[in-house]
Amino acid sequence: MFASLRADMQTAQSADSPLVIDVTGINKHFGDNHVVKDLSLQVREGEIFGFLGPNGSGKTTSIRMLCGLLTPDSGSGTCLGLDVIHDSAAIKRQVGYMTQRFSLWEDLTIGENLDFVARMFGMQNRRAAVDGALAGLGLEGRRGQIAGTLSGGWKQRLSLAACLLHQPRLLLLDEPTAGVDPKARRDFWEEIHRLSSAGITVLVSTHYMDEAERCHRLAYISYGTLLASGTAEEVVASQHLFTWELSGPDLGDRAEELRQLPGAELVATFGTVLHISGRDSAQLEASLRVFVAGRALKMAAVPVSLEDVFIHLMQGSEDPFRG
Repeated sequence: MFASLRADMQTAQSADSPLVIDVTGINKHFGDNHVVKDLSLQVREGEIFGFLGPNGSGKTTSIRMLCGLLTPDSGSGTCLGLDVIHDSAAIKRQVGYMTQRFSLWEDLTIGENLDFVARMFGMQNRRAAVDGALAGLGLEGRRGQIAGTLSGGWKQRLSLAACLLHQPRLLLLDEPTAGVDPKARRDFWEEIHRLSSAGITVLVSTHYMDEAERCHRLAYISYGTLLASGTAEEVVASQHLFTWELSGPDLGDRAEELRQLPGAELVATFGTVLHISGRDSAQLEASLRVFVAGRALKMAAVPVSLEDVFIHLMQGSEDPFRG
């Protein structure tokens, strides 16, 4: 099912690749809120590891603990061979962290922004490093452009260039393509795969299923708890779902009725069709056949998609902060 999206992953990292992230039982509280609960995670060198989950699920907090910006309350493990509890300063020097929002200086030019970042890292030969970053991401012709005038896609490239200036071994990207156009997203992911091929490890959080399918492995976190992990195929298989596609007129009016059917655990709209999923294949099929009988509707079994699984996991997760 995912083969066409994985043509460039034939040399994916083996179990023999060294672990860049290896943490067990990581926890973080903010007051009474238990934001990350016993997180255990392993990411190998050169791997693109996707982090999925609803807003407020603890993805950003987890990323910040891994890169040394937050100290876990408990747990243990290493990042880049360094202790995540005691060596946060050393970890930060070897990690490139790209935040959700553009965090550089909008009143400086592209070149000035990169030079400032190079100064903060105390880099030698700053000019050569900045020139290399500009060339690597196609920014040479925009060196003198004020950052605040850039489109979302170009700001994204500038942010990535800043992350790469000090030649990090690990990139932590927090929803890096939010708000950019499809071409900019595709170009960005081509760059991510190029970096992975060069041995740089990437941990990226995303809400886009096409991006998730381009990762070597995935983890789904919901309100602080890791619910599923593995390749896209393994995550889909782990939920033991079966999906039927329903097509025909006035489907929008039938969604709530379909949700009441025995065996129907999930009903989701995909364009002009509905996907109905459940774990009891026989019961779901029988219910749907009764439902479509005598109606101008068609039903067909379809492969379970990662998006079906994503919605199913979200549906089964209760927001602990909801009143």
